[in-house]
Amino acid sequence: MSAPPGTRPTRIVRTVDGAAPGRGPGRGGERFAAATSGAWAAVQGIVLSGAVVVLLAVVGALGGSADSAWTGAVGVATGLWLLGHGVPMAAGAGVVTVIPLGIGALAVFTAYVSVKRSALPTLPAWVGAATTYAAVTCALALATAGVAGGDGLAAPGPRLALAALGGLVVGGAGAALGILVPPDRPLVVVPGGLLDRAVPDVVRLGLQAGTVALFALLGLGAALTGVWVVAGRATSEDVVTGLDPGWIGGVVFAVAQLALLPNVVLWATAWLAGPGFAVGQDTSFAPGGTTTGPLPAVPLLGALPGPDWSGTTAAVAGPLVVVACGLLAGWFAWRRLDPERVRWADVAQVLAGVVLLAGVVTGLLQWWAGGAAGAGRLAAVGADPALLGAVVAVEVGAGAAIVLVCAYLDVGARLRRS
Repeated sequence: MSAPPGTRPTRIVRTVDGAAPGRGPGRGGERFAAATSGAWAAVQGIVLSGAVVVLLAVVGALGGSADSAWTGAVGVATGLWLLGHGVPMAAGAGVVTVIPLGIGALAVFTAYVSVKRSALPTLPAWVGAATTYAAVTCALALATAGVAGGDGLAAPGPRLALAALGGLVVGGAGAALGILVPPDRPLVVVPGGLLDRAVPDVVRLGLQAGTVALFALLGLGAALTGVWVVAGRATSEDVVTGLDPGWIGGVVFAVAQLALLPNVVLWATAWLAGPGFAVGQDTSFAPGGTTTGPLPAVPLLGALPGPDWSGTTAAVAGPLVVVACGLLAGWFAWRRLDPERVRWADVAQVLAGVVLLAGVVTGLLQWWAGGAAGAGRLAAVGADPALLGAVVAVEVGAGAAIVLVCAYLDVGARLRRS
């Protein structure tokens, strides 16, 4: 078969576990054994991630009064673990819906490790792992229903639905990674066929380029967060001094803040793109201007940018950085195109893939990173997912378009001269 227009002919080698002798689903007994291995691996992953959260909570409660402190610590830890899976948690008169992405990432990692070590690399194993993970998450949500607070989400139906969805997303993602990267072969399994027929090569190239831009933006957000933390260390130290948690509580507090660090990194990308984010109603952290208010007593939030970070220069430089990520995406895509065969339609399809990936994934990530952190003014935390997704799509798309269009025109001019 000839290569599609605009792309260099390449030989794509795929590895599918089900095609190997003796690795397919097999008969009913083999499918049951594979599903059981996935279920057992899911339970191991839940125990591992839950143990880390419970350990931090219990160590933090050592200074409290005996049994009540231990019991309360375990209950709070369970609520935090569920919150990391998208299940709301009570906070006084309000409900916390901001997902600590660090806990979710920990859960995905432990599920991945457990499935990679203990489950068979088959589809029934993934089904067994994902359904078991969701079932255990629902059981914990039902057992701790009182933690959700006095909101409509405390009703069993919505709470269990969120627990099932969170368990399927987190457990399913970790299990998929564990199965696609088997222990005896550190190569990602690529399910071939359907995606190739449904999505043109140039669109898939655009999706890959959009992924490159998104990772570059996340890396810049992480670097900016590091700068914020260093610049705001005095404010963070004042918060710690005021809380006076002691050395044990301080260590636990520091580690626990890692659960919110990915959220702050995503908020930093929102700041770079221009729209910014909020930590409470009527607040705004953006390069064009900052409006602050009372913040929760969390030392990490003391590193958020103040008014001195805003201004005309920041308002221009931040979005330009996101456009630069689009330039990188365009360069990545053009390097994989055949300049002599590429057409305007190919350029348009690559750009469509870049814009779609950057916009949709950015919106989803910001939706996961935001929500409510309590009642009253803290009911609005994070960035606007739809607005930020649209802005990032435009900025990244503009950068990619500059590279692709200029390169295409340059090649066309050289071909006409020759």
